[in-house]
Amino acid sequence: MKIISAVNQKGGTGKTTTVINLAAYLSLIGRKVLIIDFDPQANASSGLGIRDLKPGIYEALSGKSSYKDVIRKVKENLFIIPSNSDLAGAGIEMVNLEQREKILKNFILNIPQDFDFVFIDTPPSLGLLTINSLVASSLVLIPVQAEYYALEGLSGLLNTIKLVQNNFSSDISILGAVLTMYDERSRLPQEVLENLHKNFPYRIFKTVIPRNIRLAEAPSFGLCIFDYNSFCRGAKAYRRLGEEFIFYLEVENK
Repeated sequence: MKIISAVNQKGGTGKTTTVINLAAYLSLIGRKVLIIDFDPQANASSGLGIRDLKPGIYEALSGKSSYKDVIRKVKENLFIIPSNSDLAGAGIEMVNLEQREKILKNFILNIPQDFDFVFIDTPPSLGLLTINSLVASSLVLIPVQAEYYALEGLSGLLNTIKLVQNNFSSDISILGAVLTMYDERSRLPQEVLENLHKNFPYRIFKTVIPRNIRLAEAPSFGLCIFDYNSFCRGAKAYRRLGEEFIFYLEVENK
């Protein structure tokens, strides 16, 4: 079971969109996938049509609800544990707990291990919730928006990942960065991609996710892009990203 955190402390990077649609693609090709919405804004939950957000991951971590109470089936092979606004206070509640950085990891260890992939959608910060996500994960996927300040903060994220590796006996590794909201008609996104190749010391996915109105619309209907419009440019891009994702994992497992 591969556990992947999608992380970027900047907001608006397409992180949740990437989690939803990459997970959805993998479910379509027969992989069993669980999404853990670990962002109090609960965008991954609402983006997959989950309206009743309680009980969710907060209730599970606080011992108020069991795993069976919080998991929801979205469609064949795709499941989600939703979030809700109560999770916003969890960072404060965790501060005085022993092994507070491993609370999510311990929860995941106790769920059925029959998922091929677990994706964790993290909040746009490097606080205790994100640290919990990193400690629980084996891989990190970093969505990067194709904008002027795209690389701002990436060094801080990479340092945080190193701290997790060094201080929590973690075998977490960086799977790579994926460029999102790419507009090929503009020179700026191309410059951002060039700068990413020059300055980012890890893999950069060849697939770029375009700016696409259908990708923006799909969450308002509670649908992944493949159920909303499977022939649009956004769907084709996430299909390619999914294929590339599987390819890299297979290469690294050899």
